[in-house]
Amino acid sequence: MPRSRLAGPLVLFVPPAPNRRTLLLGSAGLLAASAWGPAQGATTAAEASRVVPPASPVPGGIARLSLGPAATRPQAWASANDGSLVPLLVLGDMIEWTALVGIPLAAVPGEARIEVRRADESPHTLHYTVVPKRYAEQHLKVAPRTVDLSPEDLARFERERAHQQLVMATFSEPLPDLNRLRMRVPTPGRRSSSFGLRRVFNGQARSPHSGMDIAAPTGTPVVAPLPGRVIDTGDYFFNGQTVWMDHGGGLLSMVCHLSAIRVKLGDALDAGEPLGAVGATGRVTGPHLHWGVMLNRTMVDPALFLAA
Repeated sequence: MPRSRLAGPLVLFVPPAPNRRTLLLGSAGLLAASAWGPAQGATTAAEASRVVPPASPVPGGIARLSLGPAATRPQAWASANDGSLVPLLVLGDMIEWTALVGIPLAAVPGEARIEVRRADESPHTLHYTVVPKRYAEQHLKVAPRTVDLSPEDLARFERERAHQQLVMATFSEPLPDLNRLRMRVPTPGRRSSSFGLRRVFNGQARSPHSGMDIAAPTGTPVVAPLPGRVIDTGDYFFNGQTVWMDHGGGLLSMVCHLSAIRVKLGDALDAGEPLGAVGATGRVTGPHLHWGVMLNRTMVDPALFLAA
């Protein structure tokens, strides 16, 4: 099943005091009707439950960082393992901007930061804190050949990984508002494996599960979870027949192990439009869909994008 080897700092947003957006919307009597709602520091429990994705300060979760008001969209970056800066998804309007930061599963608890720059200003640092989360672990005994790759298979995997890293670096114009981030489940079925599950084969730990598995018969239709553009299709060693979609601002999704791909590179799809069918291609033991969601080059829990 697909595994992510990307890693980086684990982050948690510490809510600020009520800001200008809260005061403006509240005084105008528009707080409840606002598509964005109040700033995080003033959000009620009921309002927070409707935010998608919600703040989730854990490995594999998402931090929501208030950047305050600005006439134009600020820019924000997180640091990658190699020291490079990865652009972040920033959404909102001139009254309130919010940065969404994907938290890697391999992140270490503690203080983290992002860099923020507004128009005609020097960059400044925004600090926040991280907390741990323990995911389930599964120990399995399997035939050695199902764990260890042959030299030929390893060489193929390394070639494919280099290509996939280029795909995962895609960053396009962000979506206009957070309301569009509520995703559809790509296919009906039972969730057979959840995000973050760590499997240990013959005593050897493997990377945590980087997506959500949905059990469904071969041929079950698979649809786009959000509006977006097809940025990659292919048949890969681990993932089998795969489609990657770009939803804007570094928010990507992937569906794997397909029996059929019914889109091509560059196709623009609306949410719910078909893109393929469930299958058992790649390194799997039976038909199912692996669904992954990536934010700032980090695999995050797809369940965060579903309605509560």
